[in-house]
Amino acid sequence: MLIFLGFLFTLFLGYKFYGSYVEKVFGPDEKRETPAYQYRDDVDFIPLPKYKIFLIQFLNIAGLGPVYGTIFGAVYGPACLWWILLGSIFGGAVHDYFSGMFSVRYKGESCIFILEKLFGKKLKYLFLVFLVLLLALVGAVFATGPAGMLANITPKESLPSIFSNFSPFTFWISLIFLYYFLSTYLPIDKIIAKIYPLFGLTLILVTIGLGFSILKNGDALYNLSLFKNLHPTSEPMFPVLFITIACGAISGFHATQSPLMARCLKNEKDGKQIFYGAMITEAIVGLIWACVGICFYKDTQSLQSVVSSLGPNGVIKEISSAYLGTIGGILTVLSVVFLSITSGDTAFRSVRITIADCFKINQKKNLNRLLLSIIILSTGIYLSSININELWKYFGFANQALATITLWTISVYLKKKNKNYFIAFLPALFMTTVCTSYILYMKIGFNLNINISICYAIITSLFGGVLFYIRTHNNKKF
Repeated sequence: MLIFLGFLFTLFLGYKFYGSYVEKVFGPDEKRETPAYQYRDDVDFIPLPKYKIFLIQFLNIAGLGPVYGTIFGAVYGPACLWWILLGSIFGGAVHDYFSGMFSVRYKGESCIFILEKLFGKKLKYLFLVFLVLLLALVGAVFATGPAGMLANITPKESLPSIFSNFSPFTFWISLIFLYYFLSTYLPIDKIIAKIYPLFGLTLILVTIGLGFSILKNGDALYNLSLFKNLHPTSEPMFPVLFITIACGAISGFHATQSPLMARCLKNEKDGKQIFYGAMITEAIVGLIWACVGICFYKDTQSLQSVVSSLGPNGVIKEISSAYLGTIGGILTVLSVVFLSITSGDTAFRSVRITIADCFKINQKKNLNRLLLSIIILSTGIYLSSININELWKYFGFANQALATITLWTISVYLKKKNKNYFIAFLPALFMTTVCTSYILYMKIGFNLNINISICYAIITSLFGGVLFYIRTHNNKKF
């Protein structure tokens, strides 16, 4: 009990003290007019209340990461909790705060704008291709996951007669993509700003319920080592765990979501609560799900068996029904569905906005939004046919690679501004090592020996650090 509460309390301390320091480094100006007012178009740029922005941002960035990712991560044992704690405070929340405030400060632009300003136009278009593929991948993951969960609790005979030839999975994924289209196409205040706060509150209440269940029923967690790798097949903790638990600690996907709310922010001083705070809230969700995954099963082998046979959806259903009862279990499944869908739709919306920003496509025109939405959703539908467990590996790497790129971008920005760039530089070095060693080691990459992979990764990170100092030596004003 004390360990769980200690980790939880440290997350609050991280928000209060380190979050304030990060805010001070950036230097928000509460008198500066924000893009919500400066470029108001009532489609993407529109002032919204702070509580709505926070809940929308939280749901936008969370997705399945703090649930699926931490369930997969719990197979390593309680050691995974350290990554959620330290990764979110010193990596993820810093990443999210700066990517959000960059957008607030620079006309509501996406992270591509900052990348172009610092590294030039050639890299901009290469990064655009990578970003669009990642977001389409995110949208596919966050459609396949909830469709599977809903299919598990939907008997085929309960489907409407006109869908009698559909499987429950096909039925639900079709509805999800229909919703994705509407939320991508329509102005942000028509659907997203109306339903997200309700979904956010549902998720928070369910998470609180699971947290109390840990305090009441969980004891296995506290009898296991907080540092030992307990993976049943001895899968190396580094770097695999740091890719597996993505959104619960740090996630490049978040940098694509922050501009959505940056265009709705009324005051720059709200940035700490909206961007840094939403990441810490997501870490709390991830911490709780990791703990219930460890507490509920007698050992990591049992958890791995359920993940292998039933997938993460089966774990969610078993845990929530046991801890919260039948009704609570259904509400938990629905809250995770909401969590996923509300990140999937904004992933596709981010693709639309990013492409429109890059090619200066006017989004007030309905036809422009309609055509972009159709093209983007078609890519997501194709990707959704891939198995969720395999899809997660590709998503995890691409996601953390984007986080690494964003951290390097923040480092360059702070160096050029003569500010403390180490708050982004050190996480950037670490994540470079993680991503490089992962793609060298994993079968989806080069399938090299783990020790060789880590050695090459360290060399790559050191080279990146040297290149950083060479390129930022001429301190041009940004």
